[in-house]
Amino acid sequence: MLVKTEVLLVHVMILWQSCVYPQTILVTWQATVWYLVFIPVALPPPGGGSCIGEHMDALGIVEDEVRELIRRRGLDPLHQAGEVRRLVEAAVTDYDERALMGPLPPLGPLDAARKFLFDAVAGFGVLQPLLDDPAVEEIWLNAPNEIFVARNGESELTSLSLSEQQVRDLVERMLKSSGRRLDMSSPFVDAALPDGSRLHVVIPDVTRRHWAVNIRKFVVKASRLEHLVDLGTLTPQSARFLGAAVSSGLNILVSGATQAGKTTMLNCLAASIGSRERVITVEEIFELQFPLRDVVGLQCRQPNLEGEGEIPLRRLVKEALRMRPDRLVVGEVREAESLDMLIALNSGLPGMCTVHANSAHDAVTKICTLPLLAGENISSAFVVPTVASCIDLVVHCSRQANGRREVTEILSLGRRVENGIIESSPVFAVVDGALQPRANSMPAAEKFSRAGYDVAALLDQR
Repeated sequence: MLVKTEVLLVHVMILWQSCVYPQTILVTWQATVWYLVFIPVALPPPGGGSCIGEHMDALGIVEDEVRELIRRRGLDPLHQAGEVRRLVEAAVTDYDERALMGPLPPLGPLDAARKFLFDAVAGFGVLQPLLDDPAVEEIWLNAPNEIFVARNGESELTSLSLSEQQVRDLVERMLKSSGRRLDMSSPFVDAALPDGSRLHVVIPDVTRRHWAVNIRKFVVKASRLEHLVDLGTLTPQSARFLGAAVSSGLNILVSGATQAGKTTMLNCLAASIGSRERVITVEEIFELQFPLRDVVGLQCRQPNLEGEGEIPLRRLVKEALRMRPDRLVVGEVREAESLDMLIALNSGLPGMCTVHANSAHDAVTKICTLPLLAGENISSAFVVPTVASCIDLVVHCSRQANGRREVTEILSLGRRVENGIIESSPVFAVVDGALQPRANSMPAAEKFSRAGYDVAALLDQR
């Protein structure tokens, strides 16, 4: 009698070179025709002797059976997870029954076996539990037997170990849905996983020997400024000030080192954008997730095998201006795209972006330098006054030794430029371990006033 999955698994034993090899016969009914597919599976003989090759354990046997069933049915594990899960459950139940009557290795706890097998065929194998763990922020592989994770900002070495081929297979599976490629001509790749995590892979001979894999998870710990207050990243007063600044249309630059919380800060700031405003985001890889109703996200594209079809960040910034934006948000500026962003902001379009920097002042220096990469005809005499007229605030994020993220400085830029240096003054700074208002002048007072905010009240130090 056929099982519910319409597949009858029957094991027959054959004798070959003093070893017993069971074969799985897959009997399927397709288009009124019965198909038989034989899958040889190595098991130890009854006497306990050794077989040719390495013995496969119970999970390996069932995994092979499930993979063959998926192939025969033409299922896509990524988009047909429900059907794959039913196949896994049926295969585990069937194997457990056979193990009671024949010389098959035990499968162990069935729930754990089902989870392992589903992760193996429809997830990302041994890495899937780490991806499912909300405490894990990032996963990286230096070598198949060197798998690290970051929990609450601190790194730790796991006990997991893979083979070189398993690493390649995992990366290939991760890239399947992104449409991006990785080969000797393109040894780097950036891609987004289905859950929004960011994947970065580098292969030899750029690396010394092994594939280097980084998976930066999008852990939603905060989506609004109030959540950052709860986490201790902001004080209530600084959060109110930043919320009013975004509502008033100030142009904000978020700075900080890697893993300092810049993307999270940008997401939380964007939550204060008006509900009727249209937002266009521009990124290398989709990472931003705004809780808004009118958002269009754009991401870059790699060149194809012929070296054509590349869409860089500069092109996306220009295209975004044709999409009727009320706000422009650039995920991160690293190169010449900073010039196009400044020109857009200088046209009266409010916007935000992030940049890597050691301090708020360094961020201002960097945003004045990056546009020079656009060409020899771009000079500081043009860029520096443009930055002074565009950028209103710099919010600097830091990650402490214990992994905690904090805003350590909020800097206001003035409109005056003397000797190539933009006038600036701190709005909030860390004093006695707390972020406190330190404004000597009112930043962008006219923008706050037009939006109906009293900036002096927001910065009241009482």
